[in-house]
Amino acid sequence: VQLQASGGGLVQAGGSLRLSCAASGSIFSINFMGWFRQAPGKDREFVAAIRRSGGSTYYTDSVKGRFTISRDNAANTVYLQMNSLKPEDTAVYYCATSTGILSTIRQTSGYKYWGQGTQVTVSS
Repeated sequence: VQLQASGGGLVQAGGSLRLSCAASGSIFSINFMGWFRQAPGKDREFVAAIRRSGGSTYYTDSVKGRFTISRDNAANTVYLQMNSLKPEDTAVYYCATSTGILSTIRQTSGYKYWGQGTQVTVSS
């Protein structure tokens, strides 16, 4: 599976960005697609995930109500709409795919394939 992320950039606090992640290759085994982020000097952390079949969504508490994950199965693409951005959202954002179970989706170890990352910078 290959993942291509795009959509990052520089935005002022309170602004919005939309990230996209296109998957190609052997995608039939994917159960979940997720977004993680990593700020300088910090561990990579879970942001959101979506079940490929059915579309159930999962978020970390800090982004609930501000971020929305969605998918287009026909286009093999997952999106992350980020609204009301805060400086603490600044990080490199990574998309990833999981063939595992629900209990593992908030951990980096639950994902096998990763995109290259896209930088999101929120200025105050």
